Amino acid sequence: MDHHATLLRQSFAARAVLPGTHPLARFLLHLMTTKRTNLCLSADVSSTAQLLELAEDVGDSICMLKTHADIIDDFGQKTIDGLREVAARKRFLVFEDRKLGDIGSTVQRQYTSGPCRIVEWASIVNAHVFPGPAIVSALRAAAESFLKSSTHTVTTEITAAAEPDDGSEPVGRTDRQGSIVSTTTIETRVETSHPRAESSDVEGVAAALDDLGQPPLDRGLLLLAEMSSEGNLMGGEYTARCVEMAREHRDFCLGFISQKSLNGQPEDNFITFTPGVSLPPKGAENGVRQTNGDGLGQQYNTPRAAVLQNGADVVIVGRGIYKARNRVTEAERYRKEAWRAYEERVR
Repeated sequence: MDHHATLLRQSFAARAVLPGTHPLARFLLHLMTTKRTNLCLSADVSSTAQLLELAEDVGDSICMLKTHADIIDDFGQKTIDGLREVAARKRFLVFEDRKLGDIGSTVQRQYTSGPCRIVEWASIVNAHVFPGPAIVSALRAAAESFLKSSTHTVTTEITAAAEPDDGSEPVGRTDRQGSIVSTTTIETRVETSHPRAESSDVEGVAAALDDLGQPPLDRGLLLLAEMSSEGNLMGGEYTARCVEMAREHRDFCLGFISQKSLNGQPEDNFITFTPGVSLPPKGAENGVRQTNGDGLGQQYNTPRAAVLQNGADVVIVGRGIYKARNRVTEAERYRKEAWRAYEERVR
């Protein structure tokens, strides 16, 4: 059996502890195992209130929320703070679908500054590789700079007081200066251990999530290797070059946006995120592939086809959930379908 087939048969928990796995990828794989979900919601909404309401509604069913900060009309610190709070409480990662694609110095600024300041609140971002490999190294440098700046430095300051010659208690002086006698550096990174065994009961899952802790501050990149839109130009040599660049930056590239698994070498353990996933209306789930699109070029696959046939690890769903009459129920329907396909794949 080749490496590609072998990796697809491995559980997320087993893949999480493979040598060289990125800390954020390791956390995500454990998170998916613990919550029993490989569902990412694409939150294509236009206001902070809509975004936070959607995250609140479906947060328990997802492992990741995909955002488009540049379509949120009132995006600002309130958006960032609210998203952080819901993500920490509902236990999912945030992925900003920015699709960066420019020269290195420009993407660094887009990633770290401006109105969005993506690196501060999104664990994962994605990028095109048509500008060349410098886009990956530039974003990696920016992520490393963020990680260093986020390291908390604790200083202990001792104030010296004059000792009187008569042996009485020291008298304070207004001109005295403090001396830094020790500096302790604390990195808020999570070295994830094995979570508790999968459990369907609420208390068991909550305990396992407590064991898992919060995500590391490490940032990760997804490369756009393939798209689900009709007639797109990604494929062949472009996709192959994406894979090469990811292998050259395994310490930063977590995986791909693609329609199939691209793991082919023994060291590969990239996570495959597949968009364009949809389910037929409830009661008509027998079809494996949905050939219909949205009239704007989007083509759809079912969760089963994406995960079981094409090797997707995480399915990305948007309108099928956030436009549903009951988003909570529909998110659970997608979660169960995608997770059932994953369990069948690794059985």
